[in-house]
Amino acid sequence: MKLHKPVYRPLKLKEIKPEGWLKNQLRIQAEGLSGNLDKFWPDIKDSQWIGGEAEGWERVPYWLDGFLPLAWLLDDEDLKRRAETYMEKIISRQQEDGWICPDWNKSRSQYDVWALFLLLKVLVQYYEAKEDERIVEVVRKALMALDRHIDRAPLFNWGQFRWFEGLVAIWWLYEKTGEDWLLDLASKIRSQGFDWGRFFRHWPYRMPDEKKRWSFMSHVVNNAMALKEGALSWRLTGDKEDLDSIYKMAELLDKYHGMVTGVFTGDECLAGLSPVQGTELCAVAEYMYSLEHIISVTGDAKWGDRLEKIAYNALPATYSPDMWTHQYDQQVNQVECSRQPEPVFQTNGPESNLFGLEPNFGCCTANLSQAWPKLALSACMKSEDGLAVVVYAPFTANTVINDTKVSLSVNTDYPFRDKIRISVKSSRPQEFTVWLRVPEWTQEAYAEIQDEKIQLKAGGFHPVKRVWSQETEIVLVLPMKTVVLERLNGLYAVVRGPLVYSLAIKEEWKRVNEDIPGREFPHCDYEVYPASPWNYGLCIDKDNPEKDIVFEEHSIGSCPFSPEGAPISAKVKAKKVDWKMENGAAAPVPGLEWVSEEIEEVRLIPYGCTNLRLTEMPLVE
Repeated sequence: MKLHKPVYRPLKLKEIKPEGWLKNQLRIQAEGLSGNLDKFWPDIKDSQWIGGEAEGWERVPYWLDGFLPLAWLLDDEDLKRRAETYMEKIISRQQEDGWICPDWNKSRSQYDVWALFLLLKVLVQYYEAKEDERIVEVVRKALMALDRHIDRAPLFNWGQFRWFEGLVAIWWLYEKTGEDWLLDLASKIRSQGFDWGRFFRHWPYRMPDEKKRWSFMSHVVNNAMALKEGALSWRLTGDKEDLDSIYKMAELLDKYHGMVTGVFTGDECLAGLSPVQGTELCAVAEYMYSLEHIISVTGDAKWGDRLEKIAYNALPATYSPDMWTHQYDQQVNQVECSRQPEPVFQTNGPESNLFGLEPNFGCCTANLSQAWPKLALSACMKSEDGLAVVVYAPFTANTVINDTKVSLSVNTDYPFRDKIRISVKSSRPQEFTVWLRVPEWTQEAYAEIQDEKIQLKAGGFHPVKRVWSQETEIVLVLPMKTVVLERLNGLYAVVRGPLVYSLAIKEEWKRVNEDIPGREFPHCDYEVYPASPWNYGLCIDKDNPEKDIVFEEHSIGSCPFSPEGAPISAKVKAKKVDWKMENGAAAPVPGLEWVSEEIEEVRLIPYGCTNLRLTEMPLVE
């Protein structure tokens, strides 16, 4: 038995470098929580993983899963040194029998091996960063220990519902060693794990649970992770049914819980279609990571469209612009972030939408680091015959194709602009293909190559095959049309290209929880209140919105994902409407018993640039 090959393979960590606004965004992250948690947060600084007494389960692996690639993508010596310190301490504590996790309460049988699956992914990244052959044996010994462990202590709790994450390291090691016992181990954990594909054939979570029960099966992060189960399993089975399950799961999640930002609700369990229910930050990060695997295995460009929609809308909106604070839950209609005795959330507490160090629960504090670095790593992938540009963002990739050094650079202000310049260099004449993803939402897209204009069909990857020599520039233009999408209860959302647009609301930040240790500035907790009206309906023709919405471009500054730094905005006519607050949130449905006669001009900005926002709005005459 052999593993089935994916359509595309991500480049190695050392083969890709962020540029432009993407590099700047990673630098913001490094200067915020991600790059500083190990200096003050006990669950990292004093973790059992490195010999301390604090948390010894998922938080250090979660943090390293993003911090490590962040350090190497930025080529930051201080960050790399600190990452190496943690990794070497963890490796040095691996026991003779291969067990590498902290001996929690001295009883391994009670240790949920989900944390091991996480750490194994980190070890794979560490190998890619350092190319240190020791890591191969560390991973091998850890997997052999896992193989023995689950014979007597089968998967349970998080490990049972996230078992497929363990396949990432298993497939990596198998491709290096070809040892058949790894395929047997994969079969064992697959058999012990929860069968998400079969579960979605008769799926019970079409509505939020009225009793607000917490469940592993409706847990939003578990569902976001599980979307890649079929892709990872297919490499073992080759069954079309595994790939089909991805599309079925995404279809059902979109239909019953989907948001206009590309994610689905879950606060902390699946929460329906209301724009005030919210989505957990971990789910945003894990959905992106799932999509990166799905694109690699299937080569289906539609998942690249989805990845960009989440990355450029939902992801930045759940952090403060300086990335020193974050939310546990973000809401599509989020007009206030305050503590409430009866919050709108189904299964989360009253601080879930505060901006802070660890609102509601600290898992997102540890896990927030992975999304931007892994997006950068997935921007370009290798195909059998060349390279595929999967995500449009500024980067430079340097790799080898057919023993020839090749460089591919993307220079762009996308998603805020529609033009993308791609430079391809080859050290000697070499024929290969550059695959360009053409989003489904674009119309009349085209590419210009050496005075040749090529019309591109929307949806799919377009091949540009030629003998490349020296430097060749491709100018790709993806025209962005404005559309108005109908949502639940007669509300509508404005979308243009990959970006969703929201009403810009002025903000008043109020510091809270100052007496709690660890909440010192700048990693402190805030409530956020509206300082301008938000109760509007839009005066636009939903079938011809471009005549009613005027877009204005602004410079790409040092912090583009912020209200003040938004690189594009729109002016539109609107009227105030009757729209009440309920428990610190806009009511799911406006009353519309009163509509102002006064027409005002309001400003829309990209969803990812907002902290407070109104995204789904009624249309009024």
